[in-house]
Amino acid sequence: MKRILLILILIITIALTGCKRNEPEKEKEEIVIIDDEEEGEEIKAEEKSGVPSPLSGIYSSKEKVLRRPVAVMFDNHPRARWQAGLSQAEIVYEFMVEAPYTRYMGIYLINDPKEIGPIRSSRPYFVTTLLEYDPIYVRVGGSVEAKKDIIALKVADIDGLTSSGKVFYRKSHKKRPHNLYSSMDIIRSTQAERGFKLNGDFSEFKFYDEDTDIDGFDAKDITIKYNGENKTQYVYDIDKKIYIRYKDGKQHIDEYDKIPIIAKNIIIEEAKTKVVDKEGRLSIDLIGDGKGIYITNGKGKKITWSKGSRGEKTKFFDEKGVEINLNPGVTWIQVTSINPNITIE
Repeated sequence: MKRILLILILIITIALTGCKRNEPEKEKEEIVIIDDEEEGEEIKAEEKSGVPSPLSGIYSSKEKVLRRPVAVMFDNHPRARWQAGLSQAEIVYEFMVEAPYTRYMGIYLINDPKEIGPIRSSRPYFVTTLLEYDPIYVRVGGSVEAKKDIIALKVADIDGLTSSGKVFYRKSHKKRPHNLYSSMDIIRSTQAERGFKLNGDFSEFKFYDEDTDIDGFDAKDITIKYNGENKTQYVYDIDKKIYIRYKDGKQHIDEYDKIPIIAKNIIIEEAKTKVVDKEGRLSIDLIGDGKGIYITNGKGKKITWSKGSRGEKTKFFDEKGVEINLNPGVTWIQVTSINPNITIE
């Protein structure tokens, strides 16, 4: 009998000891779960720390958001591709230049690409557009009219033709004139050295507080044919809710870090366009008003645009005359001729 009692006591003791050993492990599991939740909340808060950029609605430090924008002319000749630093622009314009080519102007505020280029020359309608941002203007040369405008309008100009080799440099993997580069650090340093003001004076875009779907027609595959030799395409990624960009049938990537060029917002802006000289240079009328299309999150809707004077900001309105909001993210503005060759599916 005593042996049986001893066995029972031993069994109970082992059972109680086992329970005590398990208790701290349960407490540890509960603490880990709570920590994970708190960490997740901290990460989410960090994503929106700072203040929104007036160019993209993307949050960044106040110090960067209050800087002066930088506008860079990008070469888009087939022998210039691909471009370095273009993926970090918050706004990019694509304009026609002498046929059959187009050219890009990237607008920067919160990002500082380590390499930017190839950089190319200016045209008067680029000047008309950049005036909306009060930027530092980075280019190499330009048409006679553009050069006159830059001087007359006192644009804060950094020109590759008059700057030293410390500001611009050529790379050997491409041939002249498609191989001139710089960096945002160099541009910002040059801005300070030349005494250009450090802050910009410009009107911001209107943005939704959160990612928002719009009512409209399907717009998951957009093709803009500037001419038989020049085509821009956007294909919608439904999972990431962004548009992947293609140029002349090839995916558009950043030359520096191989990042795909994407857009959150696409604006098609129709403008009166005509050839003005034997070189094929163009006049593009960006003052006044016209028609367009706004595309985001797989949908598109008709809009109108209006610009009262050369220095005023271009505003975009829905069919009810209300200024549109953009989704936070990169915006590509495709300036086309009236009644362009566009397919939207």
